[in-house]
Amino acid sequence: MINAIVVFNNYGKPRLSKFYQYFTNEEQQQIINETFHLVAKRDDQTCNFLELPSTSLLCTKSTENCKLIYRHYATLYFVFCVDAAESELGILDLIQVFVESLDRSFSNVCELDLIFNSDSIHWLLDEIVQSGMVLETNINNIIMKFEEQNKIAKVETSPASAKANSAVSAIKNINLPQLKEKVRDLPNSFKDLKF
Repeated sequence: MINAIVVFNNYGKPRLSKFYQYFTNEEQQQIINETFHLVAKRDDQTCNFLELPSTSLLCTKSTENCKLIYRHYATLYFVFCVDAAESELGILDLIQVFVESLDRSFSNVCELDLIFNSDSIHWLLDEIVQSGMVLETNINNIIMKFEEQNKIAKVETSPASAKANSAVSAIKNINLPQLKEKVRDLPNSFKDLKF
């Protein structure tokens, strides 16, 4: 099972984090910092698999030994924390699928895409992994579902934005002096009411 997915830059700033076990915010930050320090100090020529120490917070919540499997692309580290049941090569392939899906979706993805499109990135990741289990590895299917989700999101937001624009234009068209006179006459109109 996949316990966590973390993407951070060369300076340890998290750009994406998804945990499939419950951790408090402080624990999540501690895990991200620990993961960065373990992965960043390794040479690029070393193996992309790393056994977590038993003192690691990720290992204490899980019953099995945990491993970090990561890839370093340009300025980003893509790190998957998995238990002993997962195949290291399978997870490396999954990281490649995730990165290629990002690349196709955002045409030459970069760190800024992860920052400014976090909802879309999470949708894309949810097409691949949910609840720590791999759902889909076919890039074409992932992209097709992701594009369908984007179409739905655009349809849902367009009427709301149209209503917001009409509300703004209605407020701009209010004649304040005329409204002020109507408010002053309001007590007089109450006198004419009969109960």
